Amino acid sequence: MKKQLILLTPLLLFASCTTQERFEARLEKTLVDKPEILTRIIEKNPDQFVIAFQNAVKQGQQKIVEQRKLDEEIQLKKALDNPFRPTIRKDELIRGTKGAPITIVEYSDFECPYCSRGFTTVKALLKKYDGKIQFIYKHLPLSFHQNALAASKYYEAIRLQSEDMAVRFHDSLFTNQSKLKSGEKFLKSLSKKLGADMTRLSRDLDSEAVKLRIAEDLAEASRFGMEGTPGFLLNGVPIRGAYPVEHFDSIISKLIKKGSLKI
Repeated sequence: MKKQLILLTPLLLFASCTTQERFEARLEKTLVDKPEILTRIIEKNPDQFVIAFQNAVKQGQQKIVEQRKLDEEIQLKKALDNPFRPTIRKDELIRGTKGAPITIVEYSDFECPYCSRGFTTVKALLKKYDGKIQFIYKHLPLSFHQNALAASKYYEAIRLQSEDMAVRFHDSLFTNQSKLKSGEKFLKSLSKKLGADMTRLSRDLDSEAVKLRIAEDLAEASRFGMEGTPGFLLNGVPIRGAYPVEHFDSIISKLIKKGSLKI
């Protein structure tokens, strides 16, 4: 008798599972055919329903955050193993210490409010890693920012006159970003205030050299998947967005631990 019960147990379990599946199928069909049943249940127990719904939303959001974090960790590991290699031109305007072990390349838009945050982060990093970091600004003017491309042209035209003036122009634009709404009026005024040769500036703004420079930056940004601004490469590791200093610190620590960075 005992042996027979043992043999029957899996069959009973299977039957139980099948019964459960059939019940769930019938229940689902009933609720689909008569959704008013569910409505009446909710109306009779609104508090419990709201709490259950809120808990479900929280759990769903938590899962999304966890999955996103996992995806970012996977992408970061890939980037650490296979970093991008941006072009550093012979006449590149480099802030910080040229040839330093930490290299940050930024693809930015002078009219983007998030790029203004990125500017603040870069300043903090240049100070924190003084003597160990070099920073290169590249252009990614977005089409829906009316004055971004013009600002990039002014920056490059001024750079042809003086790197120091171009640095001050860059910083002044982000410090007074709201004034960029005035467009050419503000750009000309700022250029004159910084001491630019306005005749030469006017000639260089639409020169092939300036157009090519911006086009090269745009092409490189696209090649590295930089669609929004700001976008950074930290020793070739992409950082997409206006992350705080601590995020850059964590990647620097990972690069040191990996042995690909010594500071």
